[in-house]
Amino acid sequence: MKQEEEKYFEQNKKLWNDRTAIHVKSDFYNNAEFLAGKNSLNKIELEELGDIKGKSILHLQCHFGQDTLSFARMGADVTGVDFSDDAIKIAGDMNEQLGLSAKFINCNIYDLKEHLDKKFDIVFTSYGTIGWLPDLNKWADIVQHFLKPGGFFYIVEFHPFVWMFDDEFKGIEYPYFNTEEPITIHTTSTYGDTSAKIEGVEYGWNHSLSDVLNSLKTNGLNTEYIHEFPYSSYNIFPDMYQEADGYWRMKKFGEKIPVMFSIKALK
Repeated sequence: MKQEEEKYFEQNKKLWNDRTAIHVKSDFYNNAEFLAGKNSLNKIELEELGDIKGKSILHLQCHFGQDTLSFARMGADVTGVDFSDDAIKIAGDMNEQLGLSAKFINCNIYDLKEHLDKKFDIVFTSYGTIGWLPDLNKWADIVQHFLKPGGFFYIVEFHPFVWMFDDEFKGIEYPYFNTEEPITIHTTSTYGDTSAKIEGVEYGWNHSLSDVLNSLKTNGLNTEYIHEFPYSSYNIFPDMYQEADGYWRMKKFGEKIPVMFSIKALK
């Protein structure tokens, strides 16, 4: 890994360690309800993944493991990976507390080949993950490496269109296309608890839909579908309202803009 990238990852890791301590206690993640039995996965991914009982799943960038452990509760043989050592420790503790058999690995996913020797039926990632990665070709190579022949990759993620806006969604501030230099943001809070104070710098990269699709294709994965959604599974953008279907829309846009996308790709 290039020296500059190492600096970016180390700073982001520190930030995510700080966020983890807040997130695990937050109303957003509602960990008490999760530990009591609530499935943390959303309707979109549950419907699109189908029956995962008995399947082996690799969960990339799993944070402190709620979705990973939800897969385990559903009968999957699941391994979660994240670069935050604080998040992985909490995930491991919850796995033991719940009596589940999920496995967790603490590493940068770019280094995963050095830490794991196994193939999976499904590789999964979701919601706010790829924007922390500078190189999607390296990411897609990791995906294909750990997939069994006939297996599939699934991602549900926030649409790159929404990452162009400033924090208040008043105008375009960031590029749609990936740039060599990271987007540098001085942050003072976290989506998990906007009242909490976290002073730090985060480094991120925007990726167009063509970047995502072409990186998968280049690495031997064939797209079965791409879906785009005009709503969010989470209340994380300004002035959102929730409809009867459970999804969140922005009052300013309604259903005029794409907010999320999902892709299923086959090996």
